[in-house]
Amino acid sequence: MNKKMRVLIFFLFVLSFSACGKDKDYVVTISTRHGEIKAILFDDAPEHKSNFLSLAEDGRFDSTQFHRVIQGFMVQGGDVFGKEGLPAQEWPTLPAEIQRKHVHIKGMIAAARQGDNINPQKRSNGSQFYIVQGRTYEELELTTDFPALQKAVFQFMQLESQKQMKEDYSRLFAEGKMDSLTQLLLAKRDEIAKTLSLKLTKDYTPEQVKAYAALGGTPHLDFEYTVFGQVIQGLEVVDKIAAEKTAREVPLEPVLMKVTVEKMSRKKIEKEFGYVYPVVQ
Repeated sequence: MNKKMRVLIFFLFVLSFSACGKDKDYVVTISTRHGEIKAILFDDAPEHKSNFLSLAEDGRFDSTQFHRVIQGFMVQGGDVFGKEGLPAQEWPTLPAEIQRKHVHIKGMIAAARQGDNINPQKRSNGSQFYIVQGRTYEELELTTDFPALQKAVFQFMQLESQKQMKEDYSRLFAEGKMDSLTQLLLAKRDEIAKTLSLKLTKDYTPEQVKAYAALGGTPHLDFEYTVFGQVIQGLEVVDKIAAEKTAREVPLEPVLMKVTVEKMSRKKIEKEFGYVYPVVQ
């Protein structure tokens, strides 16, 4: 066999191996005393995916716990480096891999991180993750940029034509009727935006709007944290963890985890769990 033929065979072997690899994926299983949570990790967050799989395969997540639990918000765990006694200032971080197509719908898995004041690059904690629970949202509430609206409304209420709104706002605030106050702002949102020539909305796709209305989530975290995976089975287990009695957000009875991974064909994952892989453009 000549040299060119050997090179060609090797090249075809590499292509075949790569194609085979793309046909398979990893299913992550997080086992707790409440049951199992199964998840897949996104290919477009490669550093987060490979890091999580490495920690899981090495057993480093095992015996960590869901140490921060907030009903109606999320459950957070996976403090590998704290368990291993590594000083906090030495904890590894990962570069942000934030994608606008990945939002905080219920069941999404995202990386915890330190705040923008000390972490403007939004780098992720090297092990801690959270699973979204949240609540449902109607389109008007979901698509409103509340910080921008809250800032604009004070300027708007200075207009002579808005004396009544200013009185209503002050009354509702004094009475502590925050839900009614929110509805007042939402009702006036488009008028305020038009009058002051401002953009007071956030951009979501129709599919994302429907998902937040049907499943719920935590949209105020969108585009600020790296979402790198999704629960494909066991959302009821997430709800049970979120319902744990806590003291300062820590479950009174520890919820320990064991994390394992299994390589499986993508077709089998779609068939068994109903997850549909996005079409690669």
